[in-house]
Amino acid sequence: MSQQLYEVKDVEALIRRGDGLLLAGDESLLRRLPRGKWIAGTIPYFMTEAGGLVNRKHIFVNELPEGLACVGIRRYGEEDIARVYSDLPARGLGIMIAPATSKVHLSFALNAPSYEKFAIRPLIGWISGVHLSELGKATPRVFDGTSGEALDQQAVVMHISVPAGKVAELGILNIFEEGEGPAFTFPANGFSATDVEIGGRKRNLAQFIQETSLDLRLPLVADYCGAKINVSFQAVDQAKGEVQFYAPVFAGVPYHHAKPVADYVTEFDSNLPKRIDQIAFSCNCILNYLHSGLEGRKTGGIVGPITFGEIAYQLLNQTMAYLTIESSQA
Repeated sequence: MSQQLYEVKDVEALIRRGDGLLLAGDESLLRRLPRGKWIAGTIPYFMTEAGGLVNRKHIFVNELPEGLACVGIRRYGEEDIARVYSDLPARGLGIMIAPATSKVHLSFALNAPSYEKFAIRPLIGWISGVHLSELGKATPRVFDGTSGEALDQQAVVMHISVPAGKVAELGILNIFEEGEGPAFTFPANGFSATDVEIGGRKRNLAQFIQETSLDLRLPLVADYCGAKINVSFQAVDQAKGEVQFYAPVFAGVPYHHAKPVADYVTEFDSNLPKRIDQIAFSCNCILNYLHSGLEGRKTGGIVGPITFGEIAYQLLNQTMAYLTIESSQA
């Protein structure tokens, strides 16, 4: 399996070979590619063997591991994304890319746990984005390689078959832990909040953040059925008394502000899976890249796109999501 940055002409050659490819790069480069068995998302940030970097001249390529095969590519909009799990191949998995802030992104984020056959088969992927200097100016997009079309309101999902004797497993590497401060409990599901319960008392969240100088680089963390899941802060509007998040909060779930992390790379390296050579795909969050100073720093040999959100069954933030292919007898 290969995971690296390629020039456009080399990606064209890989596509013409007919293998399934997972691609990430600048929109202008992706528009030049021929039709084939590939899906892609726009992003210029990557973790590479040389460390974290910005690159708008090359395309990041994930070739499927030996034995895995692309058996179809599907598109989903807001109206039919609920079928995403039901449609996955019986002996296989799906890799999904959705455009940031699109209706399908928001619908999946809010509703994935309620979808029919949720988590019955592996679904991993990421949220496409743009260079941070172009926020609000450029539009995140995904590409359906079978037609070459660029999409800004649909997700693309590659269906992948897994051979007999092998099993696909999803992993989440989250270095953040719940802090010892008060619990935050929200009255409704959503990407924003005004009044919430903090330590059992109703408070305006924006005002609380201002009064306590809460470090917004650290996410809120909650226990979702045994998994530590982050919700990252996007913006605070003191005039409106409103706080916006990069992922939804869910009503009735107690969240805690995360403990500070002394050194991201050290914590990351100490929590890496033992067999990184088995990792078939991975992605890491743009907030980790920014807040932890990952530019030029290596993360234990793990490579992949730096994204505007990660998918491991449901939407994640400030997390690394990864897929391993292992022997079913292991």
